[in-house]
Amino acid sequence: MVEKTPILDILTYIFLALGICVVGFPIFYALIAATLPIEMVSRVPMPMVFGDQFWINIQAAWHKGNLGTLLFNSFVMAAGITLGKIAVSMLGAFSIVYFDYRLRTVVFASVFCTLMLPVEVRILPTYEMAANLFGPIQTMVDLLHIEALVNWFLQNDIQIRLELSLLDSYPGLILPLVASATCTFLFRQFFLTIPEELCEAAKMDGAGPMLFLRKILFPLSKTNIAALVVIEFVYGWNQYLWPLLITTRREMTTAVIGLQHLIPDVDDVPDWNVALAGALIVMLPPVLVVLFMQRWFVKGLVEKEK
Repeated sequence: MVEKTPILDILTYIFLALGICVVGFPIFYALIAATLPIEMVSRVPMPMVFGDQFWINIQAAWHKGNLGTLLFNSFVMAAGITLGKIAVSMLGAFSIVYFDYRLRTVVFASVFCTLMLPVEVRILPTYEMAANLFGPIQTMVDLLHIEALVNWFLQNDIQIRLELSLLDSYPGLILPLVASATCTFLFRQFFLTIPEELCEAAKMDGAGPMLFLRKILFPLSKTNIAALVVIEFVYGWNQYLWPLLITTRREMTTAVIGLQHLIPDVDDVPDWNVALAGALIVMLPPVLVVLFMQRWFVKGLVEKEK
């Protein structure tokens, strides 16, 4: 039975319209400013009419901010984080659900507890690890005095220094953000809904664990994967703090960080039209991903029957 509540429907549409206006007005404002010359943007209040300088401002933002290189860096980072999170989380959930080993519940609880430790909380040890990947091994070498033992045995003066830095590199941008307790939890919950008969049938046909994962679980997980692709790509694209710390060279930073080069300093000409045009360019890739994957995203979130 469907209840008719016209007043509630009208209120719902009103609140939705208000929400759209609040969220969409800054984007609309940036779009108008990106089409105006600097003289009109500097007026207070700025005229809310479209101009004819859109492509000029877009080209100025593209060249001034070196957005071609920075957009490529952002795409590599977002795509790497997305693929890494899905691959690692799927394998982790597969292990937790389909393999019977000791402390399996403890392992899952440990993974789930990392939800309380976002990047901002563990930023210092993560940075130290990225600055020298062999740092823990070097610490053990120093504590155990292995260098002194080697020098005594070889009767020589050898310095053991293990260093491998991930600063200013794509692995440094991607690897520390690959682990995801949320994705692992979602895959685990989905795998628990798979009938046990499928696993038994695969065993009877002689399929091993990885063949079962590749031929059965992966095709069934496509809608979930599509939803996670949208979420994790936007998450990776919008990262600000970690790329700001891990990169020191301008050509290795991301587009979100690169927007600061378009924001005028105190002594510079306030080219806000160029800065907002650059913001629209940086905003476009995740918007396209969401629009392109929208149907799969909604299907992966609301689908009940697999």
